[in-house]
Amino acid sequence: MSGAATGVPEGARVVLATHNAGKVRELRQLLEGAVPGLDASVAVVDAGAVGAPDIVEDGVTFAENALKKARAVAAHTGLIAVADDSGLAVDVLHGAPGIFSARWAGRHGDDRANLELLLAQLADVPDAHRGAEFVCAAALAVPSTADARGTHAIHVEHVEHGRLRGTLLRAPVGDGGFGYDPILRPDGREESTAQLSAADKNAISHRGHAFRALLPYLVDALDARP
Repeated sequence: MSGAATGVPEGARVVLATHNAGKVRELRQLLEGAVPGLDASVAVVDAGAVGAPDIVEDGVTFAENALKKARAVAAHTGLIAVADDSGLAVDVLHGAPGIFSARWAGRHGDDRANLELLLAQLADVPDAHRGAEFVCAAALAVPSTADARGTHAIHVEHVEHGRLRGTLLRAPVGDGGFGYDPILRPDGREESTAQLSAADKNAISHRGHAFRALLPYLVDALDARP
């Protein structure tokens, strides 16, 4: 093992601040061919591969949470870091659950409880007013070289947003995806997000839009570093 910091796999150049293998695969696919000679399967690693610390997501916006994660991982590893934060924003709830999407029912990551609570809260809302959108903020943090104490300052930051508009269904439909996917029908589609193939979902998803918008800045950052 060698690299920018102890515990960083050899060849790693970008850390995606997540333990979600699907997100890592998506970023690798975006980078393939974007940087000549880059083997994205080696260059892009997840937070677990570098022993990154758990980050408390206490920001009040998606962008704040994404930046906090990217900064912490970049400072910890000395590598370029990318992070995202996302959730569901419901029109009649003035943007809620928003940053609380993953813990709407009180316990973080209980998708079923979150979904059931939201449906109950919207039970009397007519179809014409069930608009909502998935929102994602994707953040880039580029560290400087370490100082005498081994500390990496962050000298480049950038955030991009992506959105997927749709209508909330009255009951879950589909077995794919996760979170609120089974109850959002994207605009112009007949299926819920949970019924889309992985390729179709990535093409229109909030996270896909945010990552693709961030890609030129990530490529520039990679080109600027040896």
